[in-house]
Amino acid sequence: MLTLNRSETTSALDYNNLNTSIQETFTAIDRFEWQAVDEILQMREQQLYLQAGYKSFEEYCQRELYAWGGYRRINQLLGAKKVIDTVGELGGHIKNERQARPLLRLVKEPEKLKQAVAIALKDNPSPGESDFAAAAQKVVPQLPRKKQSIQEPLVPKTQEPVVPQKAIVTVSQQSHPRYGESGTIEADAPNRWQQIVTFPDGERLLVNNIDLDASSVPFPRERTYSTEYAEAIAALKEQHKLELERLSQELRIGLQTEATTRAEAQVQEQIQSLQQLFKQQKEENVQLQQRLLEMEGLRKLEIENQQLQQRIQELEHAVEQRSSQQWGNTMTQQATKVLNKQVKQALEKTIDLRSLAIEPPKENAQECLRLMGMALKNLASAMNNTQALEAAAIILGSDPTPQAIAYRAEQLSMLPQAVIDIRQVLSQAGCSWQDYWAVAQEYEVIKSDYWAELTTQETELISTLQNASLQPDTIGIGSIVSHADPYRTLYVERGEVVEELGDEVIVAWDCWKEQSKKTDRYFRDELRFWQPQ
Repeated sequence: MLTLNRSETTSALDYNNLNTSIQETFTAIDRFEWQAVDEILQMREQQLYLQAGYKSFEEYCQRELYAWGGYRRINQLLGAKKVIDTVGELGGHIKNERQARPLLRLVKEPEKLKQAVAIALKDNPSPGESDFAAAAQKVVPQLPRKKQSIQEPLVPKTQEPVVPQKAIVTVSQQSHPRYGESGTIEADAPNRWQQIVTFPDGERLLVNNIDLDASSVPFPRERTYSTEYAEAIAALKEQHKLELERLSQELRIGLQTEATTRAEAQVQEQIQSLQQLFKQQKEENVQLQQRLLEMEGLRKLEIENQQLQQRIQELEHAVEQRSSQQWGNTMTQQATKVLNKQVKQALEKTIDLRSLAIEPPKENAQECLRLMGMALKNLASAMNNTQALEAAAIILGSDPTPQAIAYRAEQLSMLPQAVIDIRQVLSQAGCSWQDYWAVAQEYEVIKSDYWAELTTQETELISTLQNASLQPDTIGIGSIVSHADPYRTLYVERGEVVEELGDEVIVAWDCWKEQSKKTDRYFRDELRFWQPQ
């Protein structure tokens, strides 16, 4: 067995290899630290710490992560994460939390923060903590804190009243556990806003001046600051006030612009709707006028038919009364033949309307045929003429019975409204097969009739929608999806499947485009097809 002593092992080490290994170790530590930040964000945002019985995120950090700095360290890491997310693409040059710490005070001003990172990269391609701190100081200088001289007293003696020894005071704050109890001040105050009070049971507590009440002791109720601090505080208050005014003005302008844009869009939409309604009403007026003309012609035809029917009845009545008599001068045999011939010709012209079933008129054909069929049906009923009934059946496309013709005429009366409803659905943006079928199923009995009225583009669109509804819904590459769990924040977000890994897929989320992590891996049953809200 070969062995190496310590001196031989030490000498065998190489500086470059050891230095590279140390740097890689620290790089791995930083990488895992960022990974821990992502997991900490999930713990906080989804409030998973409640499952362990913790009442707040701070309590969880203090109890479970105290070995790694507790809540204070977690706040530092979250602040660094906020800095990296704010700078966007430049965040890749910030390697750890220590480098992000001097930039945290600029996170509320993204443009200045990006400017500071750019300055640090300009001076050093691989900047460190000091480089980022110097760049932040260049962008937004920070006033140095002035140290007070040791010889100079912190508080002038004239600013605070002297508290007499053994002064009796009473706790006047109801939220204090010693409310209503009296005690004695037997020691000097540790600061200007608190007192050391000894109670009768021997307990000594540090109590705020605002919680004490003693008519003989004028306690100071507010902190007093030196002139330099007072000026700095006043300057900060003024800066904060100006910033609030600027933000409120920007918000007001933004709201006014948004309201104006929305109002313009609504007005434009109303104008388009009114134009569409005017166009539709104009078309309906033209159709109504055509129907009125057609009905007027049919009314005249009906009057002529009634006159003919009345004349026939008069002739039949006259024949019955004078069966044994001669016609005499008023009605000869020749006149009877001529009159019968005229009536027969009029009826033959009426029955010849069956030719319209073979070659219908070009303008409003279905409505014309329906009205003509109904007129022939009424004529056949009045005259008991089977030829007129057969002609009405041929024109309407039904059996030659009064019941079948009436049912067919009722169906055809639904045709104009069916065509209007179906075209209105097909004209909508994003129309689906379900939208079409919800309307078309009401007119399924006259499908062949309204199908003949639709254009070729409309029938092809219906066929395309039907074929699309029969395709299986399978999530694959290019599918637009959301998370299937309604309790996840990604349930309402939009993502696209960019890669398939057997039973699992890789999804790129739109809401993660500006973050370092842009994709994630899921099973197909964890996802659903995305639907706009």
